[in-house]
Amino acid sequence: MDDKGVEDAAILLMTLGEEEAAEVFKHLAPKEVQKLGETIARLKIVPRERLGAVLGRFGAEAVESQVLVADTDEYVKSVLRKALGEDKANLLIDRILQGNDVTGIEGLKWMDPQTVAELVRNEHPQIVAAILVHLDPDHAGAILKCLTERQRNEVLIRIATLDGIQPAALRDLNDVMGTVLAGGERTRKSTLGGVKPAAEIINLLGSAYETAVLDFVRESDADLAQKLMDNMFGFDDLIKLDDKGFQAVLKEVQSESLVLALKGAAPELRDKVFKNMSSRAAETLKEDLDGRGPVRVSDVEAEQKEILKIVRRLVDEGQIVLASGGGDDFV
Repeated sequence: MDDKGVEDAAILLMTLGEEEAAEVFKHLAPKEVQKLGETIARLKIVPRERLGAVLGRFGAEAVESQVLVADTDEYVKSVLRKALGEDKANLLIDRILQGNDVTGIEGLKWMDPQTVAELVRNEHPQIVAAILVHLDPDHAGAILKCLTERQRNEVLIRIATLDGIQPAALRDLNDVMGTVLAGGERTRKSTLGGVKPAAEIINLLGSAYETAVLDFVRESDADLAQKLMDNMFGFDDLIKLDDKGFQAVLKEVQSESLVLALKGAAPELRDKVFKNMSSRAAETLKEDLDGRGPVRVSDVEAEQKEILKIVRRLVDEGQIVLASGGGDDFV
């Protein structure tokens, strides 16, 4: 959607009122929410002709030129909090209402990984970590692949141990990016970084990088390495694959391995397996599962790990894609 399209959508949302606009925001991706929020915050008065044209597209009559929202900042805050909840909304509100404060970071999101890597290559790993947590995990992972192994490992440790970014750290980002990321009066730190974001990035690096990173982390902090592994893509997360990706995985898995792995799987994941098989194959699998007696947990976990290896291989080969768009979804 071009800038005019975004403005038209923002104008329409402002005519709906807070409750209805909040319902719309619930169905948008984080980037869309941020873009629309920034546009709403910028708009104050809309000319009658523009408003009429927008409403006309949705079957409404043109109205007089007017102030759609008396206080657009407060409108954005209220709508986002109703749509996303307090914690998620506050992070977006900080970014939206800072105006141009995050232009540098936003600019990075549209740059290719190699270019970003060149920009941050000589910065301290803590600074690089603070920058990468603002990016989507797949983008951050691609950037890390362009760094040296030592840089990559050091940055990921810092992402995993980052429990927030204080205003002083954000001012360091200002020095690096030439952009003010937080006002001097802010006292609440941004809730970015931590084990889960680091684990999501590692998931997207590929198996070879993953092993090297986890080995490096384990040498200095075994507990942290375990936490990272616990938060990485697990067997039950297969349910988040789309049907095409799921079918690609099933083609690579032997029937016996699938039976054992599913003995310890959630019912929802079993249903997804049956859905992505032929009726005859699904019935046969159900019979095998029902007829299989108790099995050792270690055997189940071993088969699940083997299937996850297949998933990572397919990711490395480009046959399936694991991605994070701003929530907890991988695909």
